[in-house]
Amino acid sequence: MEKSGLTGSRFLLVTILNVVITVFELLGGILSGSLSLLSDAFHNLGDALSVVLSYIAHRIGGRQQTRSNTFGYRRAEILAALLNAGILIVISVVLAIEAVRRLMHPEPVKGDIMLVVAVVSFLANLLSTVLLNHGAKHNLNIRATYLHLLSDALASVGVIIGAVLITVWQIYWVDPVITILVAGYISYESWPIIKQTFDILMEASPALDYEGISQDLTALPEVEGVHHLHAWQIDENNVVVSVHVNMDDLPLSQVEPIYRQIEAILCRKYGVNHVTIQAECHRGENESLFYQQNDWRHD
Repeated sequence: MEKSGLTGSRFLLVTILNVVITVFELLGGILSGSLSLLSDAFHNLGDALSVVLSYIAHRIGGRQQTRSNTFGYRRAEILAALLNAGILIVISVVLAIEAVRRLMHPEPVKGDIMLVVAVVSFLANLLSTVLLNHGAKHNLNIRATYLHLLSDALASVGVIIGAVLITVWQIYWVDPVITILVAGYISYESWPIIKQTFDILMEASPALDYEGISQDLTALPEVEGVHHLHAWQIDENNVVVSVHVNMDDLPLSQVEPIYRQIEAILCRKYGVNHVTIQAECHRGENESLFYQQNDWRHD
């Protein structure tokens, strides 16, 4: 937990805040007839569940490697981030559909009740985002939860503006319009998280300078060629690389210092966290940098 600057007490406090906000907004939405308040209440309910899921995944992700999980459990946080972001988009679609229905058939809203509830909700959501702000900078899972809370705070601002317009000028259609705008914003912020988690789970190659890697490794006097390079991410912070290198037929005692040079280049210059190197004399010397489907026949 220390690496992200978060503690269980912070997660607990954020969860309690979101449960209280949810109940408060549900009552306020029912009494005022405001769709944007009701939508924010369901969003906050999702936030409370998100925080709990995020905390559980964060604890699981901190476990050490085992024989059955030699890379550890960090992917638990990636799965939680994907689930959290996916729930946000589903909620946004449902809210947008209901908002369109309200636009076609406007309903009266009690702006004074709506305003009081929205202000209290905004302050509570703002406190929640402050509590998770530091961890969101270093952890994709916590970032997804942080975006849940930040979007709620922004949604509350929209609801406050709408409540003022409804109270002063009785512009009831502004309530569903705000709901649509908030739903669009939530989807916009959630999509990059979904894309990044999919890339990690599908083991897409991280954004490394692969040609630069090849040039740097072959610039070592003992390395004659590089092929079958694989790179993937365990989570958003940990990159793993495996690579085959062609060298002269050297004793193992002379190969190990070369390994250390290769590891130093990959870790210090390219931000790789774990390197696996396979030394070969002539095997694969004419093959490409990246694995080709039929290359295994030559191994």
